[in-house]
Amino acid sequence: VNNSIAEMSTYMPVSGGFIRLAGHWVDDALGFTAGWNFFLYEGLLIPFEITAINLVLSYWSEDITKPGPTAGICIAVILCYAALNILAVRGYGEAEFWLSGGKIILILILFSFTFITMVGGNKNNDAYGFRYWKNPGAFADVYGTNALGRFEGFLGALWSAGFTVVGPEYISMVAAEAKRPSIYIKAAFKTVYYRFCFFFITGSLAVGIVVPWNYPRLVDIYIDATEGSGTAAASPYVMAMNILEVEVLPHIVNALMLTSIFSAGNTYTYCATRSLYGLALEGRAPRFLRKTTAQGVPIYCFCVVMLFPMLSFLQCSSGSAEVLNWLITLMTAGGLINYLIMGITFICYYRACQAQGVDRTKMPYYGRFQPYGAYFALFIQFCVVMCYGYKSFQPWNVEKFFQNYTMQIVAPCLFIFWKLFKRTRWLQPHEVDLVWERPIIDAYENSITEPPVGFWTEMGQMIGIRRNKVPSSE
Repeated sequence: VNNSIAEMSTYMPVSGGFIRLAGHWVDDALGFTAGWNFFLYEGLLIPFEITAINLVLSYWSEDITKPGPTAGICIAVILCYAALNILAVRGYGEAEFWLSGGKIILILILFSFTFITMVGGNKNNDAYGFRYWKNPGAFADVYGTNALGRFEGFLGALWSAGFTVVGPEYISMVAAEAKRPSIYIKAAFKTVYYRFCFFFITGSLAVGIVVPWNYPRLVDIYIDATEGSGTAAASPYVMAMNILEVEVLPHIVNALMLTSIFSAGNTYTYCATRSLYGLALEGRAPRFLRKTTAQGVPIYCFCVVMLFPMLSFLQCSSGSAEVLNWLITLMTAGGLINYLIMGITFICYYRACQAQGVDRTKMPYYGRFQPYGAYFALFIQFCVVMCYGYKSFQPWNVEKFFQNYTMQIVAPCLFIFWKLFKRTRWLQPHEVDLVWERPIIDAYENSITEPPVGFWTEMGQMIGIRRNKVPSSE
C-alpha cells in the first residue's frame, strides 16, 4: 500500500491526497466514498481517544470508571479540544511537535525496559530472555488448543494490526503542503518502512518478551473480559512491570501515554474538521459547511465534528471496554477500506500509464514490483475486511455482526448513492488525466531557489528554534 500511494502522491501531490486521486483517476463516486469514509474514520477516532484517556486515568483511581467522574473527564477533554482547535489554532503545530516528543520518550522507555529486564536488570536478577517464546510459546491458542486455535490467535493479532498500523494515508493528505513534494514527500514515504519495522514490529516483539500470552490476568482481560478490562491495568507492559515489582515506572509510562493519547485526539479533531471542509469545497458535502472564521477555522465543520466525541459518554453506561471494542472494530474496517481504495486507484493509474505510454521509472518515486504488489495488497485487505468478524456467524449474533461489518455496508452504499445521484462513470485507462496539476507543481518546485534542508532543520524552523540562513549580499 505504501509503495502504491507513494508513487501517486509524489507524482501528483494534490490537496486531499488519495481522496482526490481516487475521484479524478477512477470514478468521482469512489472519491466521494473515500472522502466520507476517511471523515467517519477520523471522527470515530476522537471518542476512542477520549475513552482511552479515561482508561489511563483509572490506573490511579478506579472511581474514575464510575459514571459521574467519567462524564466529567469527557466534558473536560472535549472543551480542551474545542479551545485548541478554535481559540489556539495557530499554536496547533507547535503544540503537536512538543507533544510528539513525549511519544518518542515513551517508546524508548518501553524498549529500554524490555531489554534491561530481559538480560537480568530486575529485582530478581532473572535474565528471562526469550523464555516466554518457549513456554508457553510464541503463538497463543485461541478457542482451541490445536493448529486452528493458533491460527485464530494469529488472526486476532492481524485484526489488531489492521487498526494500529497507519501512516501512508496521512502523508498523502499533507503532500500538497510540502515545500518540495518530490523530495520531502518521497523521503517521508520511505521512512514509513523503517517506522513499521522499528515501532510496530519491535514493539510487538517486546510485548511478547516481557509477558507470556497465558498470564492469568492477561487471559481474564482479553479473552474472558472480566473485571479490570476497562482500566489501564490491561496494558501488557504495566502487567510486566507489576510482575517484576517495578514501582515508579508504571506511573511514568501512564503519564506519558496520557499526553500521547490527548495529542492524538486533538490531531484527529483537526484532521476530521479539515476532511469535512475539503468535502464541502469539492461539492460532496453541503455548501454551508464552507464557512470559516477570521482565523480560517471551518466553524460549521468543527461543530459537526464535535458531535463524534459525544459517543464517549456511552462508557458511562456500557463501560469503557465495550465502547472501545465497538470503536476499534468500526475504525479497523474504515482504515482498511481506505487502503482498498488506494489499491484500486493505483491499479487504475498503472493501467492509464500503460495505455498512454507514460514511463513510470522517470517519476519522483518509482514503486517496484508493481502492479503485482498492489494486487497482492488488494487481495489481502479484502480478505481481512470481509473475514475479521467471522465470529459473529458462529453462533449468529446480530450485535457482533453490525459491530464488525457496519463500515463494510456503509462504504458500498456511499458509492452507489453518489453514482446514481451524479451519474458518474468509471474512467477508461485512455481517459485518465495524468497531466492534471503536474505543470503547476513543476513550475512551483522550479521557482524555489533555496536548497532543500534536512527534516530536523525544517522542523526546527517551523517552531522557531532554527532560523533560515539569509543569503549573503556579497
